[in-house]
Amino acid sequence: MPLSETKEIESAEIARGCSWIGWLPISVLPLMAVACRNQLPPWVFMWVLSFAIYLSLKWLTWWRARSQIAHSAWRSAAYLLAWPGMDAGAFLDATQRVPPPAPRTWLWATLETILGATLLWVVVRSLPHGESLLRGWAAMLGLILLLHFGTFQIVALLWQSVGVNAKAIMSAPLRSTSLGEFWGKRWNLGFRQLSHELIFRPLHRRLGADAAGFLVFAVSGLIHDLVISLPARGGYGLPTIYFLLQGTGMTIEHSRLGRRLGLGQGVRGWCFMMVFLAAPVFWLFHPWFVLRVILPFMRAIHAL
Repeated sequence: MPLSETKEIESAEIARGCSWIGWLPISVLPLMAVACRNQLPPWVFMWVLSFAIYLSLKWLTWWRARSQIAHSAWRSAAYLLAWPGMDAGAFLDATQRVPPPAPRTWLWATLETILGATLLWVVVRSLPHGESLLRGWAAMLGLILLLHFGTFQIVALLWQSVGVNAKAIMSAPLRSTSLGEFWGKRWNLGFRQLSHELIFRPLHRRLGADAAGFLVFAVSGLIHDLVISLPARGGYGLPTIYFLLQGTGMTIEHSRLGRRLGLGQGVRGWCFMMVFLAAPVFWLFHPWFVLRVILPFMRAIHAL
């Protein structure tokens, strides 16, 4: 056997032997966060648990990609500390250079950041205190705009300005004309990349694309239950049901009947998508979460 092939086999065996290091944080950090639940206010616990899961998965994606792609040390540090996305392969690969972003993308990201901040610090404060659910929903919308559509987008544009392939977390999701396009190509692409690599790709040949995709939704539901229902101490199972409904909608959309009815394209596809996304959304962000987690968090940041 040639020496080069021997070295490649040895490297692969070493990588497999060290794979536990990549999985170690996800098996430890979330449990440590859960152990602190009774010592923390619900909104603090939500953020601690969310960051524990996020940082664990961030480490896992970097660990899996670090030995497969030649890259400089600064890219690893930047990926781990200064980029919220989960596509380690694209970010670390210096050969994947991207052109500078168009000026209008900067404008939209800035406007969405301002809109999110306005909702959080102006609109929420102006709403009557008796309208608790309305105030909570306005606060959540403000957070999503400020972080996912605003700040994270600006960070992506900064990296793209220096040629780094940092793909935006959100890609105009309301332009989708199907559930498949919404979840697969436009909404929270960081989690989409992660779930595709860890769940869908290993299982789709064995289970089929529909079953593997449905499993992705089930796992997503359980994670959302963990960071939404556990801090709220109520509404258990509702976020999981919400994501199982998304999987059901995708199955219908991809079925022979769904294709015949045009549920995956055009106006019909958009309406079908919105029925599944919007109608049961109160199961995802249920009242227990809004009242016990979001509103106390808003009171805390408004007091700063």
